[in-house]
Amino acid sequence: MAEYEDKVRDELILWQRKILRRSSLLNRMSKTTQTKVNSLIPEKVHNVITESIKNMVKATLAGSNVTTKRGESMEVNLYEQDKKLKQKLSTYRKTAVVEGAGTGAGGILLGLADFPLLLSIKMKFLFEVATIYGFDTNKYEERLFILHVFQLAFSSDEKRKETFATIKNWELKRRELLDMDWRVFQQEYRDHIDLVKMFQLIPGIGAVVGAYANYNLLDQLGETAMNAYRMRLLDY
Repeated sequence: MAEYEDKVRDELILWQRKILRRSSLLNRMSKTTQTKVNSLIPEKVHNVITESIKNMVKATLAGSNVTTKRGESMEVNLYEQDKKLKQKLSTYRKTAVVEGAGTGAGGILLGLADFPLLLSIKMKFLFEVATIYGFDTNKYEERLFILHVFQLAFSSDEKRKETFATIKNWELKRRELLDMDWRVFQQEYRDHIDLVKMFQLIPGIGAVVGAYANYNLLDQLGETAMNAYRMRLLDY
């Protein structure tokens, strides 16, 4: 077990470097463009979108907490926990691929439906991950941690570094947190996935793009979640 934990610590060093590394030029240009577009949107519209995303996420959190099994999913050591996570990731990734292909093949209307469906899959997966690593999702602070893991996976450079610092120092930071900044949460998530998801609405290629995008988005979330909980358990 000690040998495996040493291996995980080495992997955490590489992952932390990856998380803190600057994004590609394309991603930075995309973020700049989206920030300009957001500045043109009226404040009332931003408020409506923020409330909609906030309510959608909170409803998903509540539903995921109810349907997540407890007790039997907990493992006794980090190796078994990581193994269980990878099995869960494989299952949820397949679900996301089928969902992305189905909505992508359906054109604009079904393509738009992909947003809440994929969000639900991601949140349900994160609740499963929390349980695997032995954390009680009935606790409000654990739901906040889940939201920060989500934000770490899907944010711009600046926000990603800030969120990483919060997760790395969670035992201290959690006492200061009352709620998420929902305006930032929804804008970062939308800006992160808008570019690739826009192509999902194009007839003819939507199914392929949807399946490919959802596979990679779940992969990204799985890697982030695994290492965030590893970091927390090992206090690393």
